[in-house]
Amino acid sequence: MYETMQQDPVKELAQRTSAGLEVTLCWSAEDDLVTVEIVDLFGNERFQMAVSHDRASYAFNHPFAYAAEQDLAHTLPWG
Repeated sequence: MYETMQQDPVKELAQRTSAGLEVTLCWSAEDDLVTVEIVDLFGNERFQMAVSHDRASYAFNHPFAYAAEQDLAHTLPWG
């Protein structure tokens, strides 16, 4: 009998913390979706956005600029 290994559907590709913000780049194997999540460690705010594969590195390193370019800035919990 073969035992099937369950694969974690979401993989953390990169994570960084700076100035009280934690930024995480993830990839979902299930639906091939790349996301960037920003967590404000002081204010307990959280925001997640889907990003294009070819701009994932840029979105991870510059999440607020990427959000503005994608017209998502108005959805950020930070004013």
